[in-house]
Amino acid sequence: MRSKHSARGAVIFAAILLAIAPAMLVGPRARAGDANPYLWLAQTHGGKALAWVQAQSGHSDLALESDPTYARERSQILDVLNANTRIPEGRLDQGWVLNFWQSADHVRGIWRRTRIADYAHQTPHWQTLLDVDRLDQELHKDWVWEGADCTPAFDRCLVSLSPGGGDAAETREYDPKTRSFVAGGFALPVAKGGAVYLNPDAVLVATEFGPGTMTPSSYPRIVKLWRRGEPLADAKTVFEAKPDDMAVQPQVFRGPYGSVALITRSPSFFESDYYVVRSDGTTLKVPLPQDAQIQGVTRGQLIATLQDAWTVGGRRIGQGALIAYPVLAFARTGHAQPVSVLYTPGPHATIDEVSAGRDAVYASIYEDVTGSIHAFRPGPAGWRGTRLALPRGGSTAVVATDDWGPQAYFSFESFLAPPSLYAYGGSGSPARIKAQPTVFDAQGITVRQYWATSRDGTKVPYFLVRPKHAKGAIPTILYGYGGFQISLTPWYWNDGQLVDAGQTWLTRGGAIAVANIRGGGEFGPAWHQAALKYHRQRAYDDFEAIAADIERRGLATARQLGIVGASNGGLLVSTVMVERPDLFAAVVCQRPLIDMLRYTHYGAGASWTGEFGDPADPRMAAYLRTYSPFQNVKRGVTYPPILFITETTDDRVTPVFARMMAAKMEAQGHEVLYNEALEGGHGPGSTHLEEAQYWALSYTFFAKKLGLKD
Repeated sequence: MRSKHSARGAVIFAAILLAIAPAMLVGPRARAGDANPYLWLAQTHGGKALAWVQAQSGHSDLALESDPTYARERSQILDVLNANTRIPEGRLDQGWVLNFWQSADHVRGIWRRTRIADYAHQTPHWQTLLDVDRLDQELHKDWVWEGADCTPAFDRCLVSLSPGGGDAAETREYDPKTRSFVAGGFALPVAKGGAVYLNPDAVLVATEFGPGTMTPSSYPRIVKLWRRGEPLADAKTVFEAKPDDMAVQPQVFRGPYGSVALITRSPSFFESDYYVVRSDGTTLKVPLPQDAQIQGVTRGQLIATLQDAWTVGGRRIGQGALIAYPVLAFARTGHAQPVSVLYTPGPHATIDEVSAGRDAVYASIYEDVTGSIHAFRPGPAGWRGTRLALPRGGSTAVVATDDWGPQAYFSFESFLAPPSLYAYGGSGSPARIKAQPTVFDAQGITVRQYWATSRDGTKVPYFLVRPKHAKGAIPTILYGYGGFQISLTPWYWNDGQLVDAGQTWLTRGGAIAVANIRGGGEFGPAWHQAALKYHRQRAYDDFEAIAADIERRGLATARQLGIVGASNGGLLVSTVMVERPDLFAAVVCQRPLIDMLRYTHYGAGASWTGEFGDPADPRMAAYLRTYSPFQNVKRGVTYPPILFITETTDDRVTPVFARMMAAKMEAQGHEVLYNEALEGGHGPGSTHLEEAQYWALSYTFFAKKLGLKD
């Protein structure tokens, strides 16, 4: 649900599939909740609602953009986002590196590629494949790049473009060699889902085919085989999920071993069945548990991670394990195959990110929230793992692996060390080939990891980044998420979260705290599961315990501590604001989920019952009511000032929650600012300028409310 860095450790299927329809009208179950006079704001593009949005955003602009610090912050952040010294990370494919790049000269972005050898140079010679800015000018559209699936020959690509940055996208077939769309080629209108090549003249497609073809979560539930030249209406149904399932999704993996076509059926967010598509078009269910998460294919082996322990053939495989299953042999014979275990993490470890290359499986493994890269290779005695030589004390990521060659790229960064890119040729040690220059002077900044004690006695870690010379309490921003098994690991402030905090906050005398609360994935699946459904309050207790610990240590006072979170993190900060307003001086709540009695009726909400529980269940509704911010915010209570930031085109969470909560709090007499951008989808803007505005508003608000001085 988030940016590249913060999605590390997230459910891969969730990252691919969170696409939804426009906000739905409230239904009968929602009316079972509290009376809500603000439901008219759920008409996302309604005239009355947009007039309210315009007035609120104008008030927020007047309060924040008129502050002298706003223009400076926006300019600094934009320079960081547009800097040509950024590392152009990309995807490896048969000797090429493919990259999508946005800058001051390419606001919407360009899709491009260069050879692996040339990529190692400081200034590679890029071949432009698609210029989205030029396309927008030609078509008078505001397309946002969503990705592409290409044939092995790289002569055809299925390009996905979203209007305004939402999750629903248009798919069109593109010829990267002639740099033109294919006349009469595969094309799908704007919708959830999409298509992948089964072979150069056939695709597996999941989209809206008409009435009854979408799930209650607004995802496709049917996969069809569509052959070149035939109408979409004539495509053959390959798989059909149950009407109340969450979604289906086709995937095709390719390499020297051949190809593996899979269909993922997800009854719920954290459950999936996998079906291999055989050469005759039939499907065969792969005998893996529903909690398995597919990570890739190598040498005909399906690579997956387990969320729970699994006993198979009398053998117990531990929770969180990385496994391999011979899927090609299974597809050929129809008989169950032996499962191999590559790695099982310990109690303070987690497998954060996995990518399967031609010769090895690479995993970013974290111990106490610091990362390393491990390579796993099959051999006569089974799989063998090796830790690769990368820097320690920060975050590691598998940037790219090649299905057709030995190459792989890894990255390292920390709160104080800018990203570096390492190339690996399959043997020896990875070599650093690119390094982003420093954005701020880190000599005067220190990082420490502390542990707070939550209400139930659980020890919960957090990072604190602050000036070395600071004495006592200083203005501090506490950031958290705590859901969907997403880990918050150290990053260098230039990727989605608290962008450019080094210049805009730390070097000005402020501090940043990052909370690793339950609900996240920092310590594996068990850390996530500890805050699911009826245990959700644990995440909020953890966050409140960290805030109290910061204040107990004298690092910040309640008048100096601000909190920020986005999406599920927006639910987090609005919940703890309502529960413990005494702990905080300011709240920035970004594109939040807030009304937990109605959340299943907007955006992708129906798909998240595995995380939060279903409010249609009276017992669960009673529990959700105990913490749901919208139901618990009250008149007459002194809450910290709050800034809501969201986007009209967010078709995942939708702006309805921020709108209704802001309207309710304002009517109760609380101090509220509200800002809604017209585009950006479920993210901080579609362009770097929009992202700079988003974060400049946040920092300016915090500086004013927490007393940070220049």
